[in-house]
Amino acid sequence: MKYFFSFAAVLVVILLYIRFVPSAPINPVLPVEGAQKEVNGHNAEVPPGDESNTTESVEKGPSTQAAPAAPGQTFGAVITPEGAVPMSALNVALGTRDSAQVKLVGKANAVCQAKGCWMTLPTADGKEMRVRFRDYAFFVPKDLSGHNVVVSGWAHRSTVPKSELQHYAKDAGKSDQEVAAITQDEQQLTFMADGVLVQD
Repeated sequence: MKYFFSFAAVLVVILLYIRFVPSAPINPVLPVEGAQKEVNGHNAEVPPGDESNTTESVEKGPSTQAAPAAPGQTFGAVITPEGAVPMSALNVALGTRDSAQVKLVGKANAVCQAKGCWMTLPTADGKEMRVRFRDYAFFVPKDLSGHNVVVSGWAHRSTVPKSELQHYAKDAGKSDQEVAAITQDEQQLTFMADGVLVQD
């Protein structure tokens, strides 16, 4: 009989707890139909015109408003130019490996005009190496093109899918015709940067 009363007491406590202690909402947040898909660190399309409607207002993370590029600025981890090798020496630094940790110096070419979430550096063979930023934790100024920069992180040899190449072309402001002309995956050098230093 004493077990019955113990059980009844526990049951009453549980029912009172459920009744009077607020709980988290049980309805999950459902995806909104027609919502934009996150691609390469930002939404595939940035709506034209109304800047208040950009992902900056809803996304957590760094601000999309980086200050204009100026010598001595650092983004991400604070780095120095000591030990940086020129872009022309990248193939030697990689050797036969698919990736290597390295510090490079080169002139920034294209920069993502949507947010500053990637840039390119020219390689020795005249191609472009895309530099992205670790964990999408920082951006660079959109006017960084033409400045010499030091980047520290990991260089990789990888295959970049056609869809990603088309997305980057849109970010760079290429025409619809130029984007449509990208029809194949491409072998590229890519770089995941922990930090970027603007030299000049």
